Amino acid sequence: MLAAKLFLPPRPSISQTLPFQNPTIKPSQNLSTFKSSCLQSSSQSVLTETLSTTPSKTRVKILSEALPFIQKFRGKTVVVKYGGAAMKSEALQSSVITDLVLLSCIGLRIVFVHGGGPEINQWLNRLGIKPSFLNGLRVTDASTMEIVSMVLVGKVNKHLVGLINKAGATAVGLCGTDGRIFTASPSPNSDQLGFVGDISSVDTSVLRPLINDNLIPVIASVAADGTGQSYNINADTAAGELAAALGAEKLLLLTDVAGILEDKDDPESLVKEIDVKGVKKMMEDGKIAGGMIPKVNCCVRSLTQGVKTASIIDGRLEHSLLLEILTDEGAGTMITG
Repeated sequence: MLAAKLFLPPRPSISQTLPFQNPTIKPSQNLSTFKSSCLQSSSQSVLTETLSTTPSKTRVKILSEALPFIQKFRGKTVVVKYGGAAMKSEALQSSVITDLVLLSCIGLRIVFVHGGGPEINQWLNRLGIKPSFLNGLRVTDASTMEIVSMVLVGKVNKHLVGLINKAGATAVGLCGTDGRIFTASPSPNSDQLGFVGDISSVDTSVLRPLINDNLIPVIASVAADGTGQSYNINADTAAGELAAALGAEKLLLLTDVAGILEDKDDPESLVKEIDVKGVKKMMEDGKIAGGMIPKVNCCVRSLTQGVKTASIIDGRLEHSLLLEILTDEGAGTMITG
């Protein structure tokens, strides 16, 4: 059964998924054109505005082919964790933001969770503080925690909110402390990690009215415990716990890798789809290691709490969110319950 799960027939290519008839236009150009067209008008008329340079029949075929995916996800909550290469590259950042706005315009309820490791490192270096990590987690003393809060909540969060608003949607910037979205507790390794926290509870009461009004919550992965002490929370963990609490249809983790590999030394051995039992077997066999382990554990935990599917997708791909949600092609590995 495991082999059957791991070696599924390849998903159709995007050229098969979207029936492009004009050989002079590449599929990626058509997808970008469709996306751009949807973003040029207000949300009320977003799907009626199109680029005059795209043939009418091509536009209609693209929209028609996307319809089953739109119907599947319309009105459903999708939690996106943003970080890695997609955060460091301005071009990829722009791609992610416009994809989010398009998905929101066609009726998906988007919740956007972010970290900001590169930006934190940049400011620590400016202040003469050397970043330190233990097992992939940032060692966070009191001075580092202060900088983490300032950078994630005050700078990165508001920057992302501004980009989403500029692209045509309405975003609301929050952190885990606001409305006690996350209540933190010290990590079991707090003697070594400092103010790195786990999530002890999630309260979505502040978020639900925003989501129901088609606003996009943008949440920085900082939270506080019952005494008000701030903690640095792993953004993957925050996204997974929030997806479970919201009963999300899908959890998406943007990463710097293609997804889960059958052979971690072979980038061509991507596992397109696998269930929880199969992915646990891969971890037992040592096929999943290093920084992929906490991401997979995050996905498995969210699935066991009711999230329908969780995907680890390649944030280095332009429009990876659209590829994962609106096509059969996908952009990484989808884990099912």
